[in-house]
Amino acid sequence: MTEFLTPQFWTGLMAIIGVNIILSGDNAVVIALAARSLPPAQQKQAIMWGSGAAVVMRIILTIVAVELLRLPYLKLVGGVLLLWIAVQLMMPEEDGAHHAEGTVGFWGAMKTILVADLVMSLDNVLAVAAAAKGSVTLLVLGLAISIPLVVFGSTLLLKLMERYPVIIKLGAALLGWVAGEMFVSDPLVKDWVDANAATLHWVGPGLGAVAVLAVGSWLAARVLARRPALVELGAPAAVPPVAPAPGLLAAGGAAPFNRILLPVDASDNALRAVSYAIGLWRKHPAPSAMDVQVINVQRELSGDVSRFIPKESVTSYHRERSEQALARARKLLDEAGVKYHAHTFVGKPWEVISDFAAKVASDLVVMGTRGLGSYTGGMLGSVAQGVAQLSKVPVLLVK
Repeated sequence: MTEFLTPQFWTGLMAIIGVNIILSGDNAVVIALAARSLPPAQQKQAIMWGSGAAVVMRIILTIVAVELLRLPYLKLVGGVLLLWIAVQLMMPEEDGAHHAEGTVGFWGAMKTILVADLVMSLDNVLAVAAAAKGSVTLLVLGLAISIPLVVFGSTLLLKLMERYPVIIKLGAALLGWVAGEMFVSDPLVKDWVDANAATLHWVGPGLGAVAVLAVGSWLAARVLARRPALVELGAPAAVPPVAPAPGLLAAGGAAPFNRILLPVDASDNALRAVSYAIGLWRKHPAPSAMDVQVINVQRELSGDVSRFIPKESVTSYHRERSEQALARARKLLDEAGVKYHAHTFVGKPWEVISDFAAKVASDLVVMGTRGLGSYTGGMLGSVAQGVAQLSKVPVLLVK
C-alpha cells in the first residue's frame, strides 16, 4: 500500500500512460487502414478481434520484458535501442519507403494487424517495461488505464497528435528520458552510481531527452531536404496564369488582389477565412479576374505504417481526409459563385503552403489563426505562425 504513496510510483504511472498513448498511435492507424477495405460488419469484427489479440500479446510481452530488464547489460542495450526508437518517432516517412502488398479479406486484415502489432510493439513494450522500473503493480495499473484509451480512443488520439504536433516531440523526449534512466539503473552500474554519482539519476535522463530532440530534429531536417517540396495527391489541378486587369483599382486606390491562396481544414476558423476571401472576391473590381486557390495539407503518417499498409491504401486514406477537410470550404465557395481550384498535398503544412504560394505567384494568403494544427491559445497557431515566418507572400490571418 505504501508504494502508492511515493512520488516515484505516480511519476512512473504517468510515464507508462504517456508512453503507451504516444507509441500506440501508429498501431491504431494500421488497424484502421488494414480493415478499411472490408465490408462494414467485417470491419468492426477485424478491429475488435485484432485489437483484443494485440492487447493480450502486448501484456504478455511487457511482463516478460520487465523480468529480462532485471539482468545486467540488458538495460544498457535497451537504452540504446530506446534512443533509436525515440529518434525514429520524430522522422518523417522517406519517399522510398517500402510499402506492404495489399491484404485480402478478413483473415488477411487480421494477419496484417497481428504481425504489425507484434513488430511495432517492440518500442512500446520496451519503453513501458523500463518505465515500470520492475514494479509489476505499476505495470499492470498503467496498462489497465492506457490500453482502453488506445483501443477505444484511437481516433481521438490521432486527431490530437495531428492537431498538436508538439505531442510527438514531447513523446520522443519522454522516451529519451526513460532511456537515460535505463543507462544509470542497469544492475552493472547502479551501485556505483548510487555511491559516487547520485546526480546521474537526474542528469542521465535529461541528457537522453535533449539528445533525442537534437538528433531527431537534425535527421528529420536532412530527410525533408532531400525530397520534393510539394507532393500533391493525384493529378495537380490546373493553375492558369493571372495578369492584373489594366486600369482596375480597388476602393481607396489600392491594387486589388488577383490571386488568393486559401489553406483550409474542417475547422470553423478556416471557414471564417473562406468567408473573408469571399468578401474580397465580391469587392473586386472584376471578380472574373480573381483566381482563388484552395489547399489542404495532410500530415504524413509514420514510416512504420507504410511497412504494413499498401501505398494505395495510405494515399486513399489521405485523399479521403483531404476531401472531408475541403467539403465545407467548397460548399461556401460554390454557394457564393466563386470559381476556384482545389489542391491536396501531403507534408508539413507550413512548408507546403509557403512553397505553393510562391509557386503559383499568389498575391495574398488568407488563413485562420487556429485549426490547421494550432497548439497555442492567444498566440498564432503552429501552422499559421510557420507560414507567416516562411512565406514571401503577404499572409492575412483571420480569427
